[in-house]
Order: sequence, then structure tokens, then C-alpha cells
Amino acid sequence: MSSQDAKQRERDALVDKLKSTKEQWDAEANASPDGPDETDALLSKAIEMAIEQGKGWASSDEREKYLETLLDDEFIPPLFAENEEELEKSGLKDAFTTLHNEGEFPGKSMLDFKEKGNQSIAFGKKNEAGNIQYYRDAVNHYYEAIHWANRIVPKDEDFVPTIEELNDQDIDPYFTEQELDEIRSVILSNCAMAHMLLKNWGFVRDEAKKALAFNSQNLKAWYRLAKAHQMLKDWEAAGDAIDSGLKIEKGNKDLLKLQKLLGDKVRKARLNRQQRERSRAERTARIKDVWRYCKEDSISLGRVSLVATVKDDEDDEGGDAVEARWHHHYPHTGQLPKRQLHGGGWTWPVLFVYPSHHQSDFIEHFAEDDIIALRMAEMFPEEEDGNGETEMPWDYNNEFRCSNLAVYFEVHCIGDDGAGKQKPVIHPDSVERLTDQGSAMRFYESSRALKGDEGPEMANVARCMERKHLHQQRKAWIKKHGSLWATPDPCPVVQVHPAATLSQVLRHSNMVVPNFLVTVMLFPNDHPAHLEFLKEHKCIGIVEPEEISK
Repeated sequence: MSSQDAKQRERDALVDKLKSTKEQWDAEANASPDGPDETDALLSKAIEMAIEQGKGWASSDEREKYLETLLDDEFIPPLFAENEEELEKSGLKDAFTTLHNEGEFPGKSMLDFKEKGNQSIAFGKKNEAGNIQYYRDAVNHYYEAIHWANRIVPKDEDFVPTIEELNDQDIDPYFTEQELDEIRSVILSNCAMAHMLLKNWGFVRDEAKKALAFNSQNLKAWYRLAKAHQMLKDWEAAGDAIDSGLKIEKGNKDLLKLQKLLGDKVRKARLNRQQRERSRAERTARIKDVWRYCKEDSISLGRVSLVATVKDDEDDEGGDAVEARWHHHYPHTGQLPKRQLHGGGWTWPVLFVYPSHHQSDFIEHFAEDDIIALRMAEMFPEEEDGNGETEMPWDYNNEFRCSNLAVYFEVHCIGDDGAGKQKPVIHPDSVERLTDQGSAMRFYESSRALKGDEGPEMANVARCMERKHLHQQRKAWIKKHGSLWATPDPCPVVQVHPAATLSQVLRHSNMVVPNFLVTVMLFPNDHPAHLEFLKEHKCIGIVEPEEISK
């Protein structure tokens, strides 16, 4: 057998392998739940054409090399390349670039549309009727110029043009990467000016930033960026843009005028930012101190979601209404436990909830060593003058006396001691245990951001993060239980003896403090709501005072 016959057999075997591989890919595409998509069909057709038209190669070796390439798992056909790197790997970058611009001159088109944009702005300024359509046309021309600029293949810095390329410079100009970046920067800066004349300040900011990304020395772009931030009332960013421009040209009159106009507002904005950063650093230090103390003293902390919906139009009732009702039961005050200056003890924010009358009281500083009955006696004193009236206007039956009240706290995170490696699946409305310092810090910072401490942009970021957290909780619960309507049983409760201290409550094995806020519920002993509460919530224990427990 001749060597030619052997090569032919090898080629035939390679083609057969290509056919079998194509059949396998087609079968996998057909077997997928959604069936073959458009990409699968195009790829299958391309391979089929390569098999049928294998005679058009310069040599048999070239044909074999291409067929082997098609079978390579890492090969990406140039038609499906998503970026320049993938096109480069296909080996057909130059061919595709030439085909892309065949019959067109992107360099000349870029310059032509740039000039059209400049002319439209000039006509708009001369137009006595104030027709803003000229400026809209200018914006479109500049965008078209950028489109053509992105299709230009820049030359290397050491590129030496041929005589033919020099003669065709007017028709098909060429640019180095640096030259092209400078032209792009000018086009985008001019586009920002057109948006300024239209008072589209958000677009002015965006286009000026793009211009500076191509050329940070573009002074006009810095001015237009500063002007955009001024009109958007982002004073600190405006000041930064002014300072950056003045580094390029210290005596620029426009920037100096703007600096004088905005000086006070910029200084105030920078001072506010420094105060926010200082407050954030102090909060971080306090969170670390609280977490360290709770960890050492076996005090468990928890959290609930800070949002009630994962999107704005989720519930017919409205997210705000749901959230208001929800946070009445698990409010977040923004307060943290504090270490006392004298004695080294700690005070906690405490919420007394009175479900029978839909009322509550907030105590900002409740010392751990304080006996709960003493606080209750201050708020609900015993009858002394004999008239039988209590001080609360909502206590119609005069039932809120210290000796007539039962105190409870709810038991959360049942079966989760925080030591498990796998995170338990909890209902989105339930309390989630905080297992580490990082999660505690993220939760508290999100709560402060949602209250507006960090400005509207950070509030939106925190809202998105909390909505993502809530979505993940819902998804996990639905996966395990089938529906969000499959709610867990009402949580059990532990009764608190009034003579117990807050310290005993905090260190009880069933206590998890949600949102850094100790929440207890108080009921008049004989009130119907108390009896209904105990029917729904099983009482599993009592916190005894130290004398009795000993």
C-alpha cells in the first residue's frame, strides 16, 4: 500500500470520527429538556458543511489540521467568539476583521461623524429659536462616531506605513492605540457637552467618565464631570473632579469659578463623609466589643430580615404595610448594648410588649443587674391612693399592676445551637441565629444604611442585599417544605419570674436576642389574651431568681 493511500485512509477515518462526534452532539442537543437551540443548529450545520466541502483546502495537511481542530474541546468557532481573546484562539482573527470592515473605512467614518456632531452643536448655538433637536442630532452623531471607533484595528507604535497606505490616508486613515484613545476621549467629551445643552446631567456624568477613562488629561471632560456632579448635587464628587482638573491646569478660569461657587458645599460634604466614616468605625468597634462579650458570656444573638418583600410590587397589601406589621413584633431600633463607664457592667435596649392592648414601651438602657420587677414597679406601680386607676390611658380595666403581670420571652432557633456545620433551613419570618462576628457586623451595618445613615445609594445597596438574603431563605424553605404557606408551629415561650435579673434572662439556654433588642411580653394574669397566648404558645420553662434557683 502506497503512502498516499495510507494518508487517504487516515483522512477518511478522521472524517468518520468527525461525523460520529457530530451525531453524538446532535443527540445530546435533542435529548435536552428544551431541545436544540439556535446555536446548536448553527454549529451542526457548520460541521456538516465542513465535512461535505472538504475538497477546498490548499493541501490535505491543512484539511486534516482543521478537522482535528474542530474536535478539540477547547476550540471555539470564530462565529461564536464572545471576545477578542476567543477570536484570536480561533486563528481567524485577521480574516474576520477584514471581512467585518470589507468595503468600509471605519477611520474615515469615525472622523466624519465626529465632525457632523460638532457642526450640529454649532448650528444649535446659532439657532435663535432654541431648537434643541440640533443637540439631539449631535448626540446621535457622536455615538455613531464611537461605534466606528470601536471597529478600528489600531496599529502598533512602531508601525511603518507603506507608500500605498500613505496615499490612502485621506480615505482610510490609520491610528495607533494612543491616538485612537485620545480621539475617543474627545468624542465622548463632546457628547457630554451635547448632553449638557440638553440638561441630561446623568448622561453628562457617564459620558465624561468614559472620556476620562480613555484620556485622564482631558481637561474639558473634568470640567463637564464637575458640572454634572454639581447639578446632581453630589458635592464631594464635584469637588474631586475640580481638584483633578486643576492639577492639569492650575489657572483654568472655568474650574476656578466653579471651585469658588461650590467651595462651602464641597467642604461640608467632605466633613459629613468624614463624620460618617468615623461613626462607621465607632460602630464597627462597638459591634466587635458586643460580639466578643456575648461570645464569652454565652449570650446568643439573632436577626430577622430587614425587608418584607423581594421586589417592590410583590404583595397586594404592599411591602411597607407588611414590613410595618412585621417590625412591630421584631423591631430594630438601631441601638446596641453598651458597656457602663463605671463598674464595667452592660446595659441593653429592652422592649416591653403588651399584646393584649397592642401597646409597647422601649427602655434604652436596662442594666443586666437590674431586677425586672423593679422596672415593672416604676412603670406599673401598685395601687396606693385607693382610687384603683392606673396611669396608662389605654388600660381601661386597670389591670396593669406589677403584681398582676406575667412575663414571657419567645424561644427562637429551636434545634439550632449554632455549632452545626450545615446552616439550618428556617422560615423567612423566623429569627435566624447570628453565628459569627462578620454576619453580625453586616446585619447591623445594613440596618443603619436602611435607616439612611450612609445616604440613599447605600440604602439601595443594603436593600438589594437584604432582598437577596430573603430570597435565598424563601428558596431554601420552599425546596424543603414545598411552600411558604407551610409555616412552622408557633414558637414556645419561657416565663420570667419578676424577681429575676436581666442577666439571667440573657444567659438562659433558650434565649436568642433578635436584632440586639431584648423583647419580652407582659400579660395581665386573668386577661383572655393571656389564656389564648398560652394555648397557642407552649410554655417550656421558667427563669427563676437566683435565690430560688439555688
